Amino acid sequence: MSTSEHNKNLPPVDQMPLQMGLDTFGDVTVDTDGNPLHQAQVIRNVVEQGQLADRVGVDFFGIGEHHRPDFAVSAPDTILAGLATTTDRIHLGSAVTVLSSDDPIRVYQRFATIDAMSGGRAEVVLGRGSFTESFPLFGYDLGDYEKLFSEKLELFSRIVTEEPLTWNPGDRTSLKNQEIYPRTENGLKQWIAVGGSPESVVRAAQYKIPLMLAIIGGPASRFKPFVDLYKRANDQLGQDQLPVAVHSPGHIADTDEEAKEQLREHWITNRNRIGRERGWGNTGVVEFENEAQHGSLYVGSPETVATKIAQTVKDLGLNRFDLKFSNGPLPHEYSMRAIELYGTQVIPMVREMLDQ
Repeated sequence: MSTSEHNKNLPPVDQMPLQMGLDTFGDVTVDTDGNPLHQAQVIRNVVEQGQLADRVGVDFFGIGEHHRPDFAVSAPDTILAGLATTTDRIHLGSAVTVLSSDDPIRVYQRFATIDAMSGGRAEVVLGRGSFTESFPLFGYDLGDYEKLFSEKLELFSRIVTEEPLTWNPGDRTSLKNQEIYPRTENGLKQWIAVGGSPESVVRAAQYKIPLMLAIIGGPASRFKPFVDLYKRANDQLGQDQLPVAVHSPGHIADTDEEAKEQLREHWITNRNRIGRERGWGNTGVVEFENEAQHGSLYVGSPETVATKIAQTVKDLGLNRFDLKFSNGPLPHEYSMRAIELYGTQVIPMVREMLDQ
């Protein structure tokens, strides 16, 4: 395992200001009359959403990778490259890059290119992916799910050192003193996305990569043992503590009632579609309200959402919080208003609450 330093120029975690981001999977949406949009229009809308996030002061904009009909984005780095040239300050990254079914060298090259285009604002969030359509699509055996991620993460950890690469393990062609281009100016910032596996948490510490926890249901506080495990692992490895982030779904409108009314049907539709594929029972209004009240669904007015985010940040000791603002077929117009409220009202309120 490579032990070279990653994520150059990071300050100590206790000196890092809280970062507030937004994530989208490019969910295929409907218009305000309920008519489905073409995937091409959805992609154009994602670009517009990222540009708005930049203008209203959001710190990070992440785009996920999927290969299925209910998500329009299969190549997030292409959209991120477009945003790199049409935004000024926001950091741009994946949410996530499915490393197991990709080539680590090409992943590095694409994000190093985005980093150059954006003036050092690129981030890559690496994960195994909660959906598996990419494996047969690109010729991989799902039986190798764990093996593929382990081998490719090891290779990626060597590539990002930006030193000549020698590589023999695995099924790919061996490399000897191979240079990989382009090099970044200040290193490529990375995260490992984890859904709740202790082994994955420890692995992130072993590779000295910041931890991104995907919390999509239940109280966020139940993930405190994973944060504590990550910190213990860093201590036991004799290294500095590294940032911890959370990704969770939500929606913001001017009032609690409006936010819930806009989201409820689309959240239930999305949850039941995925649930049918995974053998879950159907959900409904009761579970929606429970997640909004007690779980990891951040829905409501700016003050309601800010209060809940601030509590999660305090409970888990976070350095970043990313709101997954796209929710199934929720219309683009509602998401644009949510982005505006997140940047102009929620983020300032969260920071004020934490300062107090």
